[in-house]
Amino acid sequence: MRPSSALWGLLQTLLQLALLGLAVGAACWPLNLMDRLQAQWLGRLPAFSGQGWTAPGLLLAASPLVVLPLLLGLQADRWHEGAGSGIPQTMACLENSADAEGLMAPRPTLQRLALWSAATLALMPLGREGPVVHVGAAVAHGLRRRWPGLLKDLQVPDLLAIGAGAGLAGGFNTPLMGVVFMAEELTHRFQLTVILPALLVCSSAAAFSHLGGEPMFGLGLLSSPAFESDQLAWALPVGVLGGLLGAGFSRLLLETSRLLLPHLRRRPLRLGLLLGGLLAALALLSGGSSGGDGETLMSQLIEAAGEPFTPLGWMGLLLARLVGPVLALGGGIPGGLIDPAFSLGAVFGDGLLRLFGADPHLGLALGMAAGLAGATQLPVMTIVFAVRLAGDQQLLPGLLLAATLGAYTGRLVLDQPIYHALAELQRAPRR
Repeated sequence: MRPSSALWGLLQTLLQLALLGLAVGAACWPLNLMDRLQAQWLGRLPAFSGQGWTAPGLLLAASPLVVLPLLLGLQADRWHEGAGSGIPQTMACLENSADAEGLMAPRPTLQRLALWSAATLALMPLGREGPVVHVGAAVAHGLRRRWPGLLKDLQVPDLLAIGAGAGLAGGFNTPLMGVVFMAEELTHRFQLTVILPALLVCSSAAAFSHLGGEPMFGLGLLSSPAFESDQLAWALPVGVLGGLLGAGFSRLLLETSRLLLPHLRRRPLRLGLLLGGLLAALALLSGGSSGGDGETLMSQLIEAAGEPFTPLGWMGLLLARLVGPVLALGGGIPGGLIDPAFSLGAVFGDGLLRLFGADPHLGLALGMAAGLAGATQLPVMTIVFAVRLAGDQQLLPGLLLAATLGAYTGRLVLDQPIYHALAELQRAPRR
């Protein structure tokens, strides 16, 4: 092959990869707008406004009582294809490409996005990695189906995995996180044949999906002055305990899903009223701090580092951030557990170091790494995301140890990673 032909082929491939990323980013953009709107609405609740309850705030806190029965009713009937987070469905397509014709079709994709959007605007405590991973894979599948010659050197499973990683990159504005998630969780291969194209696709997706700009550090700047020795010393207890807490959250979510799944089709309205009522009660009792995906709460913890601390209030907040996401996600509402696990670990680490008079910023950073790694058993992805949000690379030694210990201890509680366990649960025959 002549050098000019090889160069032209490379340019075509790079252009196709960039266009795929732009298409995924465009599909993620409306979801990011919903997430920003949720953050604005959370500002009407006492926990985030610093004021008492108002009529709009009470309506927002009580909205799960109305919205959740409606969503479960839709999932049990006409919108059953859109139920579930979206990651188990993506994994099924990677194992059997023929399943993508049904699972990645426009109808279930749009249903999942609509269900997640409604739950998000009702301030339910769930993340967004499930829908964005699904929409990324669905865009890649749709483009390959329309243009069979698109990125022809990539096999269908690799193309879907790269699209899924780009969805995560576009949803969280963290390109490297999308690449690592693809390699660590979806393909189980850190090989250049998938890493190189994924880097370009994920970068393009993140750039487009956050038009208008994003803060350099999503939560704010964690300016902890802790020396490396202090980081490692605190990473030991926070990593182990935070990992157990994160893994306990995943175990509780799995068992709740296993308990509710057989009844969701038969009694969706009754279960929706029960779960929605519990979520509304949590929001009212916590002043609204149990609502939302947790990013607004973590930003508030960073800003409130010097404010008074009460152990009883800390334990109440921990309980609310543990139970709330389980109630929302256990019913099969599309969403994700990255943000809930991250915020649960952050609340734990922040409060633990406050108890001992240490730097709460350090505790928050170590806790969110331990909590997410314990919940997902994905330490590399956790480290990448934690550095992106923590905003201080000097915390890397502590984050590395906390995430590693969190992932190890997570295996003591859950012998199978949560995404795989949920995928098996959804594939199991209904009784």
